[in-house]
Amino acid sequence: MAKALLGYVGGSDPRLLAEMRRLQQRVQDLESELVRIQAENEALTAAASHHDRIMESVDAHQAEPALT
Repeated sequence: MAKALLGYVGGSDPRLLAEMRRLQQRVQDLESELVRIQAENEALTAAASHHDRIMESVDAHQAEPALT
């Protein structure tokens, strides 16, 4: 793909090469952000699942009423 891009750009126009480098860096930044967000989502999902299991273990019929 890089050869195709360089062939299209021609390799002679520094503005196009700079733009291509900028766009490649942006893609890398977005990929890194995606990995970070996926990891955060997995952690939140695990925490929510743990919370749900705790709440299911509470017997509402045996619980004492809250103080008012």
